[in-house]
This record gives sequence, structure tokens and C-alpha cells, in this order.
Amino acid sequence: MQMTVPRTICLGFLVLITIGTLLLVLPISTTDKGWGDPLVALFTATSAVCVTGLIVVDTGTYFSTFGEGVILALIQVGGLGYMTANTFLVLLLGRRLGLRERLAIQQSMDSAALAGGKSLILSIIAMTLVFELTGLFCLYPVFNQDYGAGYGLWLSIFHSVSAFNNAGFSLFEDSIVGYALNPWVNAVITALVIIGGIGYQVIMELLTWLRNRIQGNRCRGLFSLNFKVVTSTTVVLLILGTAAFFVTEYQNPATLGPEIPHNKLLIAWFQSVIARTAGFNTIDIGAMGNASLFIMIALMFIGASPGSTGGGIKTTTIRILIACTRMALQGQEQVLCFRRQIPTSRVLKAIAVVVGSGLAVVSATALLAISNPNLSFITILFESVSAFATVGLSTGITAELSNLGKYVIIFTMYLGRVGVLLFMAALLGDPKPSAIQFPEEELLIG
Repeated sequence: MQMTVPRTICLGFLVLITIGTLLLVLPISTTDKGWGDPLVALFTATSAVCVTGLIVVDTGTYFSTFGEGVILALIQVGGLGYMTANTFLVLLLGRRLGLRERLAIQQSMDSAALAGGKSLILSIIAMTLVFELTGLFCLYPVFNQDYGAGYGLWLSIFHSVSAFNNAGFSLFEDSIVGYALNPWVNAVITALVIIGGIGYQVIMELLTWLRNRIQGNRCRGLFSLNFKVVTSTTVVLLILGTAAFFVTEYQNPATLGPEIPHNKLLIAWFQSVIARTAGFNTIDIGAMGNASLFIMIALMFIGASPGSTGGGIKTTTIRILIACTRMALQGQEQVLCFRRQIPTSRVLKAIAVVVGSGLAVVSATALLAISNPNLSFITILFESVSAFATVGLSTGITAELSNLGKYVIIFTMYLGRVGVLLFMAALLGDPKPSAIQFPEEELLIG
């Protein structure tokens, strides 16, 4: 079997998961110094590599410091992406990037350019370290005051890396509930999550714009269509999510009900940010109403942006579909966005992503419902979407799932991280070009 680029990427993630599982099952990785449960180790390793955050045991009490370090390393490599991490190692060894490596970077980053592979990878690594170190220094004063210098430093490192990579892993038993009303912790965590989930290309474009402004080089039309679509869609989703959670949970006595208005707004903002990318929470997700859970399912399914550490169908995909709908209602054949025409290939890819992702979620939900008949449908659907979109939020049923249900979630997390289209390309191989052109015929729609 030919080792194509999609197969290389998919196999790479499987190798990382296997290594993580073997390390987490070792006695040194658990607090009781006994051999770990293989299923727990596999589930946790998959969740870490796929930067999801779903857990079947409490991370801070089940795993030792070594085990937590393994999880952190898996989150870092998984967040960067297999090809980025692998290419960085190749560069450290002094080897040059070949055409195969450049193609793999192009496909994993969803980029059209092959040039600058080395500089792109180094920029991504440097940017990641800068933001994670910034998050560390911002969180440290709070955790140092509450937990002391040593453990406070470890908590700052772990949560900064977890937040930037949109993993949602926490060493606290109740995630970030203990800091639900702390504006500083909320601001740092949400900022890291947003930056990590907006995509490396958008961040680089913004940094280039800032550099040009500082140097007095006022370039016109500098921002790309990708930048405009990602940023505008992200802002709209954040505002709509905050407003939706604020309204639907306003009087819920188990969530926002007891809080004063500005605290309700702070919690609603946090969950709006987290719902699309990372699995932290400052309220009990299981206590939220069905309306809020359904809104959160929609936000999770949309997810983050291309080239980021987050999952979901991506902000650009939903924006293309909205543009398609608008153009169809106006009787237009061209799909336009910000006065730019979207290529037909991108429109077809967006449709394929949504259809494939929908089928994956439906299949996972059906299997979970069959293997866990005692659980409610809304909680099962929530768990499936959270796993596929690599969000990591849960209503609290993850540990209660049957073994079959846990394996379903493991595969769903993996599928969501590598991507439906990439996974299918790995199974089917590279498409064969065809010179045959079939006749066109009308078809009734709607």
C-alpha cells in the first residue's frame, strides 16, 4: 500500500496515541504506583493528542506528576499537529525539507503554498512558545498565591499550554469552577483559547499588519479574505453565544441564577468562548437547560478556524454555506464573500465537510444510544459532538459510558482531529484523474 500524505498524517497521530497509551499505563504515571487501566490510558492519550479534554478519570488525582507531564507533552504535540512537530524534529536534525514534507505541511495546514515550509514551521513553534509563556506568567501570580511557588508554577504551565492548544485539560477536579468569578483568570484563559483557535495564518497576518503599522508602511488591502472571514465570524459567534447563554441560563438556580448581572455576563462569556474550542467550564454543564445545551452543541459543531488547534467544521465552512444560501436566495450563481468569489472547489469541500461531519456525529450518537440506553438523548448527542469537534465539554456522562461507548468516543475524537476528508483520503488513496466529461442534466432541489 502506497504511503500517501493523508495516510502519513493519520498514521502519525495513531503512533502518538500508541506511545502516549504505553507511557500512561506505566506504574510511574499513576498516583497509586500500580499499572494503569489500559482503557483509561488509551482514552486519555487519545483525548490529549486530539486536544479534546474529555476524561474518564480525574487528571489531577489519578495521574502522577510524570503522568501529567506525559499528558502535557501529548497536548503540545497534538496541538501543533503531527506534521508540524515531525518537521520541526527534521529541522533540528539538520535535514532539508523534501517535496513530500512540503506537501504534507501544505495539506495539514490547509495552505495552497509550498514555499517557505521551514520558515512557516519555525514561526509556528516560536509563536506557540511566546503565547504559552505569556499565559504562564499571567496565571502564575494567582496560582502562586493559592497553591505556593512550586505547584503554582506547574499549574500555570499546564493550564497555559492546555488553553492555548484548546485541549481543556485541567488539574482541578472541577475544571475552572473555582475561578468562575475571577476576572483575571477568565481573561487569560479565554484569550489563550481564542488566539489558539483562530488559526496560525490569521495571527501571522495580524502580526505582519502591526509590524507594517509600526514601521509606517500603510499597505492597502493587506488583509486576506481568510482573515476577514475568520475574524468577523469569530466575533459574531462569540457575541451571539454570550447573549444566548446569558438569556437561557439567567434564571437557572444551578448555573447563573444566584449571581449578580455582571457575574452572569462573565460566566456566559467564558462558556461562549469555550463552547467552540476547549473543554474548560466555570459552571456545571450537566445542570444547564436543554436550550443552552442545544445552543452549545451548535457552537461546538461549528468549532474553531482552519489551521488552528481547535476542531469542528470550522468558521470558514459555515460562512461559505451561509454565502451559498444567500446567493441562492438572490438567484445568483457565483458565491461571493467580502466582494470576492469563492472557488467552486472550496464550496464543494465545505459541503463535503458538513455532510461527512454530520454523518460521523449521527453514527457516533446512534452507537452511544445503543450501547448506553440509560442515558438521555441530549446528553449523548452533546458527548458525540464534543468528541468530534475536539471540544471536551461534557454533561458528566463520560465516565459512565460502557466500554463500547468509550471506544466510540475514542474513535470519534481521532476522526475529528485528523478530519473526515483527510481520513477518507487515507482510506481511499489519491484520486485518479479522469478525462471523461459526462452530460449535464437538471435536478429538482428543495
